[in-house]
Amino acid sequence: MNTQIIMDYLTALSMNNNREWYHANKDDYKTANAEFEELLQTLILEIGKYDSSILHNNPKDLTFKIVRDTRFSHDKSPYHPAFRAHISSQGKLPVPVGYYLMLKPQNQSFLGGGLFADMFKEATTMVRDSIAQNGEEWEQIIREPEFEKYFTVQGTALKKVPAGYEKEHPQAEFLKYKSWYLEYPIKDEELKDAETFVAKAAKIFRIMKPFNDFLNRALAGFTMPSR
Repeated sequence: MNTQIIMDYLTALSMNNNREWYHANKDDYKTANAEFEELLQTLILEIGKYDSSILHNNPKDLTFKIVRDTRFSHDKSPYHPAFRAHISSQGKLPVPVGYYLMLKPQNQSFLGGGLFADMFKEATTMVRDSIAQNGEEWEQIIREPEFEKYFTVQGTALKKVPAGYEKEHPQAEFLKYKSWYLEYPIKDEELKDAETFVAKAAKIFRIMKPFNDFLNRALAGFTMPSR
């Protein structure tokens, strides 16, 4: 696995974000994508040392397309100059939550976890209910010193505590949220050595795991809406 090949390709794509260049350099894309999939396989094995639920995954099934849907966007560039993947017990679906990876040049790479999607009202309610009922456990997870060293809980939020929940609840601020996720930024410099990066990513995801576990217990029984 060669992360430099990945980043070199993505850098070139970001500077030549058009269909002509993309198709003229399709072989370079295939090479970079193969390196990304190899990176994912190595990462899966490392994460699998403490979370065996993700070991069955095939890297090809975890990645997202670089082709953008520009129909409703002011940005008409046709490609995402990034390689992205979500590793969970059920692949790349947003639920159950898992371990998210985005490699993007100019220090825009990051490791993520939790529930990013805020459009699933049932999922939001399930997590809110769990936080309301298990506030002490939630606080223990997000206030753990090693967790706080790397993460701050993020997410889209309402201005007020929604109806049905105590306005003075100890976790009132988190009950306003519609999504709950974590992001840990990765600098380009940290991607120069693939093995060192994988070791760090596996460590970050291990620290993240109790947060993901809490959300997945809350989301037990949730089914993704059919299209």
